[in-house]
Amino acid sequence: MDISLYSVAVIFAGYFVLGTAGFGSALIIVPLLAWHWPLAFVVPLVLLIDVPAAVLHTGLNFKQVMWRELPPLLPSVVVGALAGIGLIRWTQGEWLLLILGGYVIFIGWKGLSGAATAVRVSSSGLHFAGFAMGLVETMFGTAGPVVMSWLSQRVADPFLIRATMPMTIIGLSSIALGMVGATGGLAEVSLWTVLASLMPFALLGVGLGHWVSKRISAAVLRPFIYGFLCLSGFVLCARALRGLYS
Repeated sequence: MDISLYSVAVIFAGYFVLGTAGFGSALIIVPLLAWHWPLAFVVPLVLLIDVPAAVLHTGLNFKQVMWRELPPLLPSVVVGALAGIGLIRWTQGEWLLLILGGYVIFIGWKGLSGAATAVRVSSSGLHFAGFAMGLVETMFGTAGPVVMSWLSQRVADPFLIRATMPMTIIGLSSIALGMVGATGGLAEVSLWTVLASLMPFALLGVGLGHWVSKRISAAVLRPFIYGFLCLSGFVLCARALRGLYS
């Protein structure tokens, strides 16, 4: 696989958004790089870049990370990831993606239409959220909007949401990578060559996005995050509809 200015620009832009908002890199990168490389190559590549990029983001925002949010989700995430490995052999999951896209749009619209408030979520809601995260991350590599939808109901402060999102990405991507690796999806040598070439631009994007985020107020960051969440939902729906009618 050849590295081009296009692929470098896509990676930098995607991880700049991650550095600023705390999520959204895969939603930008996966569809744009899929025009350039096969999807079976792009998804593992993005998962591999996501982990160190999210580690950097988490380190830069260490004191604001809500560490207690991830552990309760992990058992359900693993079950969802296992289900994703099984389902991807039988279906591309367009209807699932369409439903999730609609849900993400609804959560984003709620955040834009009024002040965000944290609510208590039931145990069944927690398990469903974890299952959906593992399923979507393994099948599509784009669980960020699902995680964001969950956190926006748990945490009111947009800066805490932004800081905590990448910590959950580390867990999700690591589990998804384990599943992909177990099925031989990480064996291609060119995957690691491209990873080494693009990683510096991803980390640079995260660093610059973090710098920008520290110079804006919560009044600016909140609509940016929820507006991008709505956009993410529309992207998920468009991707699902393209699969259904292609």
